[in-house]
Amino acid sequence: MQLGFVSAILPDLALNELAAFAAAEGFACVELMCWPVGRAERKYAGVTHVDVTGLTKTRADEIRGRMRERGVRISGLGFYPNPLDPDPAVARAAVAHIRRVIAAAELLGVGQVNTFVGRDWTKSVDDN
Repeated sequence: MQLGFVSAILPDLALNELAAFAAAEGFACVELMCWPVGRAERKYAGVTHVDVTGLTKTRADEIRGRMRERGVRISGLGFYPNPLDPDPAVARAAVAHIRRVIAAAELLGVGQVNTFVGRDWTKSVDDN
């Protein structure tokens, strides 16, 4: 069994510092947060350890290399918006970014993307 953590708990660390912390504390893996760069609207949201917007193969190779140097595996990429937000513009933006995270996972060779299925709070659970 491998023990890891979600990088959102260390929002102020750069990726290099995050990898160093994980290695020093004996963690085998980390789920790297991929929120759009900007201000967080809630706790643990808005954390960006991998900026997936415009991610290139070269940058993906650098990220993988830095994690590999520390002996820490990327267990998944995380982005937890509400793709069923009742505001269509908010929902579209969430879905568009989820697609960028999926594309980034492929570039990084990461087989796991973690997200939130969503909920429209103006509808019942059954209607959602």
